Amino acid sequence: MEPLASKIRPKTLKEFIGQEHLVGPKGPLRMAIKDKHLFSFILWGPPGVGKTTLARIYAHALNAKLYELSAVSAGKDDIKNIVSDPTLLDPRPKLLFLDEIHRFNKAQQDFLLPLVENGQLSLIGATTENPSFEIISPLLSRCRVFVLNSLSDKEIKKIVERTKIKVPKEALDWLINLANGDARIAITAIENTKQVYGNITVETLKSAFEHTFIRFDKKGDEHYDTISAFIKSMRAGDVDATLYYLARMVLGGEDPKFIARRMVVFASEDIGLALPTALVVANAVFEAVEKIGLPEAQINLAHGASYLALAAKDRSSYDAYFEALLDVKKLGNLPIPLKIRNAPTKLMKDLGYHKGYTKYDKESYLPDKIKGKKYLKRPRP
Repeated sequence: MEPLASKIRPKTLKEFIGQEHLVGPKGPLRMAIKDKHLFSFILWGPPGVGKTTLARIYAHALNAKLYELSAVSAGKDDIKNIVSDPTLLDPRPKLLFLDEIHRFNKAQQDFLLPLVENGQLSLIGATTENPSFEIISPLLSRCRVFVLNSLSDKEIKKIVERTKIKVPKEALDWLINLANGDARIAITAIENTKQVYGNITVETLKSAFEHTFIRFDKKGDEHYDTISAFIKSMRAGDVDATLYYLARMVLGGEDPKFIARRMVVFASEDIGLALPTALVVANAVFEAVEKIGLPEAQINLAHGASYLALAAKDRSSYDAYFEALLDVKKLGNLPIPLKIRNAPTKLMKDLGYHKGYTKYDKESYLPDKIKGKKYLKRPRP
């Protein structure tokens, strides 16, 4: 049986709801479709706001041959198969829609780059993560980025009305609040509730939702609360709590690279000089996550998180840097002592630049105004 979301999916911009800044009368995507302009672009926005639908509408309007892949399961071979598609006599341009493009590692994106560059493929990438961090610069520079917004309550209501399923006002209000701008959640909740209970009420929606979803709001309080709990557990050396919150994030669909990035920061901020190799380990975890991806990368995350949680902690370098930063902001660019200035010309040497400098001397190299100040509050070698 065809899913309800598929049945009511818009086929044209006239049916599309939301993203007026992109598809409204002067919207760039509407103008591109109107002018039959074929180019590569990235759709960046939260789940359930129309990224896949827009890609299909665009491809159909431009009469392009659309290939759809998910970066979660696809690889280089899938892209090779598209490029060498036996239907070579098809004159239509090839358009690849790559969902969750941020899941492609650097090597996979590098492979995709020349195909986009030489026009063998036009690319539409869809992502919930910031393309600046997740897509390699050469590929990103060849794509325009369109930002999609969460759907408004009014837009979710219009989409629910399109299902032709009767939803009482109280249940509709609850559903709109639940959906949090995600049309897919609203449609799926209605479909499952109707199939299981026959009628839609707040109670039946709650019951159906409880058994259908594991919810992790990557943009809301739960996202911030869980990563905070993860960091604080590592800081306290509570390895069991660390692994629990890690598992919650992974199961809830958190981007593993986001978790790994936070671990890299933690290694310097909280462990620092107590165990300098912690940064090496954290970076190795990030590289493993980037190269391997889920599900296997969760093992690397667990290994690294356990190591960081059990490591000794020392924030002295972190505190010292920000104390120095405060002085720079407060005092401005204080004159650098002449003896440690560069002296590439005779004039500079005559003015005393570099004069008296010897390697490894014990004199403070700080500007005179703060000479002798100690930022790093720990024993020196």
